[in-house]
Amino acid sequence: MDLMDRTDSLAAPGEPVTVHAPAGTVIGRRIGRVRRFLGIPFAEAPTGTRRFAAPVPRGPFTEPYDASRHGATSQAVPLFATTTVPEPSVPGDDVLNLGVVAPAADDDRVPFPVMVWIHGGAFLAGSPASPWYDGRAFARDGVVCVTVGYRLGVDGFAPLDDVPANLGLRDLLLALDWVQENIAAFGGDPDRVTVAGQSAGGAAVLALLSSPAGRGRFHRAVSLSGGTFEVGGDAARSFLERLGDRLGVPPTRAGFGSRTVEHLQQGVLDLRSERADSPLVLGPFVGDDVLPVSITDGLTVHGHGVPLLLGATGDEFDGAAAPENSHPRSFGAEQAAAELAAARAAGTRVTDTLFRAACQRAAVSRRDATAGTWLYSFEWPSPVLGGATHCVDIPFFFDVLDAPGVAEALGPNPPAELATLTHADLVGFVAGQEPTWARATGKPGDPAREYGRPGAALAADTTGVFDPVVRAASEGAQTC
Repeated sequence: MDLMDRTDSLAAPGEPVTVHAPAGTVIGRRIGRVRRFLGIPFAEAPTGTRRFAAPVPRGPFTEPYDASRHGATSQAVPLFATTTVPEPSVPGDDVLNLGVVAPAADDDRVPFPVMVWIHGGAFLAGSPASPWYDGRAFARDGVVCVTVGYRLGVDGFAPLDDVPANLGLRDLLLALDWVQENIAAFGGDPDRVTVAGQSAGGAAVLALLSSPAGRGRFHRAVSLSGGTFEVGGDAARSFLERLGDRLGVPPTRAGFGSRTVEHLQQGVLDLRSERADSPLVLGPFVGDDVLPVSITDGLTVHGHGVPLLLGATGDEFDGAAAPENSHPRSFGAEQAAAELAAARAAGTRVTDTLFRAACQRAAVSRRDATAGTWLYSFEWPSPVLGGATHCVDIPFFFDVLDAPGVAEALGPNPPAELATLTHADLVGFVAGQEPTWARATGKPGDPAREYGRPGAALAADTTGVFDPVVRAASEGAQTC
């Protein structure tokens, strides 16, 4: 797709600014003290024979590359008609691209620490072009922010014969290689790279941290509302068989390769909507060189020298206005608040079983790590969404409360002081500072930074959190 054909609304304003990197000459835009370089391909377009193949590094540009607009997105079909996070789809083949938002080159703080951001979307959708992921506040505070696109759905995570597994994770690994080779030209420090993400992006962070392939590619890790999400081979192949039947093709590389990415994504979303009990249908696959063992087991071996910050929102998918909740009343109503409090105390909500339990599991797996593990809990309740639900923390961590879509999700007056606090903690962590609260030990009642309540306090007692993995292991041990 020609550069001039990209969506004009996704263009970066400002004056041209040029960087000469090993990847070639890149022309971005500058406004004040912030420089943006968008849509930079780090790999060859995954089309034709490269569609279901390991990513191939992009060769150096032979002419100056116009990085004034967001690049093509892997997402062709959004996860839902309306999503909390604005997630624009950009057409085109060069979906393996990244954006760099950096401080001005004459900033005396160079070289800057780097945060590589991985978007969420259940490994099926999501967009690095979201205005909620604009790194301008990070650049303001002396951090280079890199947002990465990676293959999704069948193209990124389907375990097919004669296809390398975990292509989406391999894309991310190659993007991290690009950062190591090129980020110094943008003022970044390749020896201070933090990989961070939210939801599926946070799960990808934990997957990379648990992988032998991640070693040396990043130095710190942040998982927001992530989890030890992985999809078993039998479950994935069963889903792909049903998808093939629906689309009229065999569940093979050739069969799925005969369908467009858009056709496949729509088929996956249609089939997924019929199985509400299985929200994660494709994702990290265990059993290859990237993930030779489960993510939980991998965390006991790998990444012990990498500090980790992770946590969840207080209500994730359990807010009073969430579709899964049987009482869609205002969070502020006394009865609804009491019901939410009771559900929290029970420890059996989706928030607990998918997210909080995963945080506890990661802390247990890393209890012998030389680098620390720190927990947080984001507790501020959106008056619109009915609680501290999934994604509400992103505009606070990015300090972009004025971004499009924030008022619709958080109401007209989200607290700016909370954004200042959460963003400052994340900037400090990326810059190499140790958090001000105690490290997690992997034991119930570990301390956690609570956002939306004063100061650092103990999170909800994790003793009561129902962890299906731990229970299954316990029941298995009893039957042996």
